[in-house]
Amino acid sequence: MSRTFAYCRVSTSDQTPENQVREIEAAGFWVERHRIVAETVSGGIPASARSGFAKLLDRLEPGDVLVVTKLDRLGRNVIDVRQTVEAVAQRGVRVHCLALGGVDLTAPAGKMTMSVIGAVAEFERDLLIERTQAGLARARAEGKQPGRPSRLSKIQKQQIVARLAAGSSIYGLAKEFGVDRRVIQRARAVAYSEQQSSVVRPISD
Repeated sequence: MSRTFAYCRVSTSDQTPENQVREIEAAGFWVERHRIVAETVSGGIPASARSGFAKLLDRLEPGDVLVVTKLDRLGRNVIDVRQTVEAVAQRGVRVHCLALGGVDLTAPAGKMTMSVIGAVAEFERDLLIERTQAGLARARAEGKQPGRPSRLSKIQKQQIVARLAAGSSIYGLAKEFGVDRRVIQRARAVAYSEQQSSVVRPISD
């Protein structure tokens, strides 16, 4: 006999999965309380690394039904969701997502829907990369330096290099200038690199 399970995920402890449970029941899925698996875990964690979801997989049997309210309950991105659905489908379990009209993601129509979503996600990612690269190129053309602004001015960097040469410690300078020690080390490394590149080497015969 087919059993219905619900997987409800929330990101923080001050959230409750009850809204998801009510939404699933309102959609016509009747789920016994002991078959509702809820856990508090970040959406950035892959489903395969979630303890609650791992225990759910152990309970699922062929013919069972798994219901979620949204795709992001199942994974952190489209690829993760697809892998999760495939892992569940291999057990002979159907997966229904309410946000997609309750479609079974393991059925042909559901697989087609997942393919379309994946294509759109890839298209949006490519657009973002293209826009980012265009923005960086435009900034360079305008003489701007992409990236974070430097924590230290040019004069401060020169002072730090001189102080280091005079024997000051990296820790002391970091504390004095209010920066991390890595910033001091980077300033020293850049200064050293510039000095090396400015050295005129004799041309050998």
